[in-house]
Amino acid sequence: MRPILLALSLALLAGPAHAGETAWQEVAPGVKLRLISTGQIKPDGTTLIGLEIDMPDTNKTYWRVPGDTGLPTELDFAGSMGVLGHRIVWPYPTRQETAEYLDYAYFGPTVLPVELTVQPGSPSAELSAVLGICSDICVPAQASFSLPLADTAPDRPNGLRIRQALATTPMEWEGDAQPIGNVELWSDAGMLAVQVDDPDIDPTSLIAATDGGDPLFGTPQKSPEPHLVLIPILGKADEIDLENQAVQLTFLTDMGAFEVRRTIMVPKAD
Repeated sequence: MRPILLALSLALLAGPAHAGETAWQEVAPGVKLRLISTGQIKPDGTTLIGLEIDMPDTNKTYWRVPGDTGLPTELDFAGSMGVLGHRIVWPYPTRQETAEYLDYAYFGPTVLPVELTVQPGSPSAELSAVLGICSDICVPAQASFSLPLADTAPDRPNGLRIRQALATTPMEWEGDAQPIGNVELWSDAGMLAVQVDDPDIDPTSLIAATDGGDPLFGTPQKSPEPHLVLIPILGKADEIDLENQAVQLTFLTDMGAFEVRRTIMVPKAD
């Protein structure tokens, strides 16, 4: 009996420490993934989970717009029970620019929060995840997870990890005074000209992105005109009609990360 009891004890010790988490899965050398959950379903039928990535500070994964060399993150909940929809809540990324490429990425240990809309009852997530993991080379990392979403008690440690990641996600600007004005397309210069009216905005933190991710926009540049920031259009600029397209502008202030949406305008010729 002793070997059986010992094996059972080791299995219990190797299992998850909390109900709101899966076991770690190694997806690349030194890189592990797991799924964590708050264990709470809100009255509006939403709950929060997180894809937790344990990797060295020299490794990275990618934002919703990966950049020149990045691989997009794909989450498939098709096999889940009672999951009606999902939305990745993207934290503010790091802009990594070299002479060869521009990427928007997360380095080192990272949690990607995901908001799920679920049906009443006992929903459970069956997740198939594919994401890019890069060090010297980039590989598409794959993992599958199963996790119940409703718990008898909230998972406080994992809930804290998810909330800490949410604290770095951009919020919608709700004040009456708008921090950013018009966004104009300067076709000849290959730039977006962004009017920045709030002095608390760090202009170097501006990230522009369309809903589809194309074209890729580069690092903000100073303009000789006051309250104007120029953002280069990279890649397929000549192939995409940006006039009247919506663009999301993400930026940092002393109060955290925010985002606004604007319509790209083309200035009238004199």
